[in-house]
Amino acid sequence: MRNLAVCLMLLVGFGWGGVAVAETRVPESPAEISLSFAPLVKQATPAVVNIYARRVVQERSPFAADPFFRDFFRMGQGRSRVQNSLGSGVILSADGIVVSNYHVVGQATDIRVVLNNRKEYAATVLLGDEESDLAILQLEGAEAMPHLELRDSDTVEVGELVLAIGNPFGVGQTVSSGIVSGLARSGTATGNARGYFIQTDAPINPGNSGGALIDTGGRLIGINTSILTRSGGSNGIGFAIPAGLVAQFVKQAQQGMERFQRPWAGITGQPVDADLSDSLGLDVPGGIVISEIHKASPFAEAGLSVGDVVLEVDGQPVNTPPEMLFRMSVAGLGSVADVLYARQGEVARARVAMMPPPDEPAREAVSLGEDAVLPGLRLSRINPAVVVELGTDLAVDDGVVVLDPGRWGARAGLATGDVVLGVNGASVERPADVRDLLKRGGRRQRFEVLRGMRRLFLQFRV
Repeated sequence: MRNLAVCLMLLVGFGWGGVAVAETRVPESPAEISLSFAPLVKQATPAVVNIYARRVVQERSPFAADPFFRDFFRMGQGRSRVQNSLGSGVILSADGIVVSNYHVVGQATDIRVVLNNRKEYAATVLLGDEESDLAILQLEGAEAMPHLELRDSDTVEVGELVLAIGNPFGVGQTVSSGIVSGLARSGTATGNARGYFIQTDAPINPGNSGGALIDTGGRLIGINTSILTRSGGSNGIGFAIPAGLVAQFVKQAQQGMERFQRPWAGITGQPVDADLSDSLGLDVPGGIVISEIHKASPFAEAGLSVGDVVLEVDGQPVNTPPEMLFRMSVAGLGSVADVLYARQGEVARARVAMMPPPDEPAREAVSLGEDAVLPGLRLSRINPAVVVELGTDLAVDDGVVVLDPGRWGARAGLATGDVVLGVNGASVERPADVRDLLKRGGRRQRFEVLRGMRRLFLQFRV
């Protein structure tokens, strides 16, 4: 009786004259019979390669980094040893452009790339960036190579089926499947990589680094880079660098750049939480509130100011500084990004130029010789390009900064990134001022420096 009742309910639901009849169709291919990824794997795996890299590293005593003991270890350079690394890569063009992770090939002296048909190629690094953990290689003598198409990673959605292809543990090419389990993951990946990541539960293990994360159409959506683990094996939380950033790396490599250049924002800010959103007049938390803005910043040129909240870049939300840097990097140098921002609860748009950090004012760099009070001390005038190269946030946007303290400067307490405010009681504005004041000083020298937000006084005898 229960089965009869269920049948009656179904009939009532469809209407007596509208019972749905499933279409009967004979499977037309082996893939349809087995519901297999085999055709997709066969299409994609020829473009995924194994990479064997070798680098010579210098073994040094731990005391060699100490400013006091450094001179004792200058005579002996330590032993050199060969370090081998194993990883994966993806061919992106017919002429042999390959993308991999920087931690796989960075600073390598010998790189061998092996295709899945066992054919080998020597490779050279065209462009590498430790911060993004990406490197672009060129295969020597390559032509008519199998390659993968890049997909716009902004179209990727959580829940999509994906395959991870690589060479885990050196056992040979392996394929694992999963889904996209998260987007806009920033600050969660391990190693040197920073920024925005695609998260997947497709198993990624050591050796998968630099391998492909592809969609069901065989297009590359990301480069596998790291996992979140306590045991050293895959726990279902892996991270891939989105294809949008890879495309910019390839573009700059083909333009002949040896170092990846990111657009310069010239602002500092913080994520907007629930407490901040109320005071800023926002309905929901989100975006980045500008706390400082450089006078030469392209955001300032576009009309933004301190207190404004950046909500979107090119139609994509930004909620952390790394995510905003990623969006600007994907837009690329020379482009103009559409920026949505809020000011006192009102939303507006601005067109912001994606430009490199200006190398102005002139650096006026000074290096002190061996006959100077502090031999090897290198100084520069502060400008945005210098700040970016130092990789530090300086509290001032003008003045003199230490590029290298030299062995005696380090012993006196100076450090790279210190802003020199004064020498022997006199203020300084140019690097040459420091050189001249040191010459006129006596046996006792005194530096006044700004390190971060701390003002320090350093005294030493010569």
